[in-house]
Amino acid sequence: MSAIDNDARSAAAPAGDIGTTRNPIAVDICGVNKWFGAFHVLRDINLQVKRSERIVICGPSGGGKSTLLRCVNRLEDWQQGRVIVDGVELTEDLKSIDEVRREVGMVFQQFNLFPHLSVLDNCTLAPIWVRGMARKEAEAIAHHYLERVRIPEQAAKYPAQLSGGQQQRVAIARALCMQPKIMLFDEPTSSLDPEMVREVLDTMVALAMDGMTMMVVTHEMGFARQVATRVVLMDAGQIIEVNAPEPFFTNPQHERTKAFLSQILP
Repeated sequence: MSAIDNDARSAAAPAGDIGTTRNPIAVDICGVNKWFGAFHVLRDINLQVKRSERIVICGPSGGGKSTLLRCVNRLEDWQQGRVIVDGVELTEDLKSIDEVRREVGMVFQQFNLFPHLSVLDNCTLAPIWVRGMARKEAEAIAHHYLERVRIPEQAAKYPAQLSGGQQQRVAIARALCMQPKIMLFDEPTSSLDPEMVREVLDTMVALAMDGMTMMVVTHEMGFARQVATRVVLMDAGQIIEVNAPEPFFTNPQHERTKAFLSQILP
């Protein structure tokens, strides 16, 4: 087997299988408080995410979900508390931020693809420039993940030539090409037409079944029921309730959880 085949095989391995002696906690959020000016957007957030867990964060709009997710790779900073990712504490030190970002993939609401680059070049850019990977190796891994998200035939096209669902799957493949230990998804289907949502969710389900550690902000409660190990409800900058999917949906403990579910479930 070639070195490229080995890399592609390693990239597809479940995150929980890599390094059994490592800390079992992938993300540790301790007492985080954040303000936007006078607005207290995150209030005393405490949450631990174990390796291979799939955490779905839901709740009303404006509750702090996306802000919390963006703290995990310090796209947002905070004024109080600690965030530790894969054993590295995120501080203002650029070295620690870069170290974490190399291991944390993120998929946004908007696809954020480079419009002037082909699909293949979008996928190989970071491995070549950040990981220092040879182009041939980076392209082999990119083809592997484009196959994985079921759009290998789109490699030579440009983002504007793709549907929204295809663009989001490219965004997922691009993140995976960095071989991350943790994937963050910030409402990845919110800007898609309804008929495109399923293809993106199917891709995320396949990742979850492979054991990828995931934190997902979404209103897709079917996905939460199918994939999540725990569901987190946030409202007004606070974590209101955390539970496994079955009790979360069938026997919510908090009145705010009951009110939220009554609005979004049939």
